[in-house]
Amino acid sequence: MSASASQPAGRLALYLDLIRWDRPAGWLLLLWPSLSALWLAADGWPGWHLLAVFVLGTILMRSAGCCANDVADRQYDRHVQRTAQRPVTSGRVQPREALLLGACLAFAAFLLVLTTTAAAVAWSVPALLIAIAYPYAKRFFAMPQAVLGVAFSFGIPIAYAAAQGSVPALAWALLLANLFWVLAYDTEYAMVDRDDDLRIGIKTSAITLGRFDVAAVAAFYLLHLLLWGALLWPQVGGLWFGLGLALALAQVGWHLWLIRARSREGCFRAFRLNHWLGCTLFVGLALELALRG
Repeated sequence: MSASASQPAGRLALYLDLIRWDRPAGWLLLLWPSLSALWLAADGWPGWHLLAVFVLGTILMRSAGCCANDVADRQYDRHVQRTAQRPVTSGRVQPREALLLGACLAFAAFLLVLTTTAAAVAWSVPALLIAIAYPYAKRFFAMPQAVLGVAFSFGIPIAYAAAQGSVPALAWALLLANLFWVLAYDTEYAMVDRDDDLRIGIKTSAITLGRFDVAAVAAFYLLHLLLWGALLWPQVGGLWFGLGLALALAQVGWHLWLIRARSREGCFRAFRLNHWLGCTLFVGLALELALRG
């Protein structure tokens, strides 16, 4: 194959690596809470249009976030074992190129939101700004995972805005509940890189919590499930919803077992398994609503 023919394919492979195309756990962590909120706001099946908007929009925004994050962290990533070979920090993709790709992906997601409601469009703006701000939070805040928690939970109010045209107080309470889940799994993620982050001066929850990291992860998980269950039981409480909570709690036990020794492998595996917890909660909720409808 000629060099001119192989070059576009090579750039495409780099772009797919940049947006973590082969690692869907990231966008699944964003998707399940958003779908749960969408089903709640619509009181069941929301229709193909809103489902497509939120699935595609989640994938696009997570991919755009990866581009912005890798540009912001390029000077740090080269010193971290897990991230040293990312396309931007390794020099295979230029920062301007990555930002342009990220902007195109974010614009495509915005076009999808434009097909919903004015309220959803309005709330998508602060959601984007928080997502952009997150990579810089780790320079200044002891718990930057809390900023990520808000960013990764903003699909909840946007789902309500898209389905109902407004955002009720319940949506913000669910955002808070989901924030604790993000604190749990992203602290596990931060535990993978703790030694590298200490050396280069990055602030993370794993460093801030120190020897209380595992106990804090357990507390974050339990707060998430307690709040999620208490907020939604009056609306969707029943066999399937309760079973979803019970299975999610069992997964929490498994994750805590994996991180007990604080090994890189165990913490990373626990992080990557978290999307199944979100899936479990969504399936329990969706089944409960479907059987009642």
